[in-house]
Amino acid sequence: MADEGLLAPNEEYLRAGIHIGTKFKTRYMENFIYKTRADGLSILNIQKIDERIRIMINMLSNYTPEEILIVSRRENGWKAAELFSELTGAKVFAGRYPPGILTNTQLKGFTQVKIMVVTDTWPDRNAVRDALKMGIVVIALCDTNNQPNNVDLVVPCNNKGRKSLGLLFYLVTKHFMENKGLLNKGQALQYSVDDFAGEE
Repeated sequence: MADEGLLAPNEEYLRAGIHIGTKFKTRYMENFIYKTRADGLSILNIQKIDERIRIMINMLSNYTPEEILIVSRRENGWKAAELFSELTGAKVFAGRYPPGILTNTQLKGFTQVKIMVVTDTWPDRNAVRDALKMGIVVIALCDTNNQPNNVDLVVPCNNKGRKSLGLLFYLVTKHFMENKGLLNKGQALQYSVDDFAGEE
């Protein structure tokens, strides 16, 4: 596949394993699958991954950082989510999502946002449920085995791999910051893809 028009070179996507799915696939995620290997592992379509990351960037760019919340129960997404938060000013819950934090105005840490990104619809299901109650837009990173119910945008990707999540959040952070005027076009981020992946 040519690199033309992709947010990252095809080779970089492959190296991060962003296209590696699971042996289980849901009916909804079949639309994003390029092929199934002989060992039963599903491979996601890189072109479609790239298209959805681009839509994700555009959607997030319609909001101020204070209106954005990133939720990641899955540990492999913590570093990437925290760096996105640090560089953009968006809110983040890395680890356990505090119940009622979006729905109960009496809670000390009550948080109001307009759009949420979850790294996996299953471990982050309580956050998705609260977002639904409050009318918050939900972007979900989904692997081939996800059931993306009550989600406004599905971004197909390997949502379990540290390198995959690192690359995805690096791209989203860079282009979001450019769109918001926090970074000049083509200017390098102060952190690398490896930093986002949490690799030493």
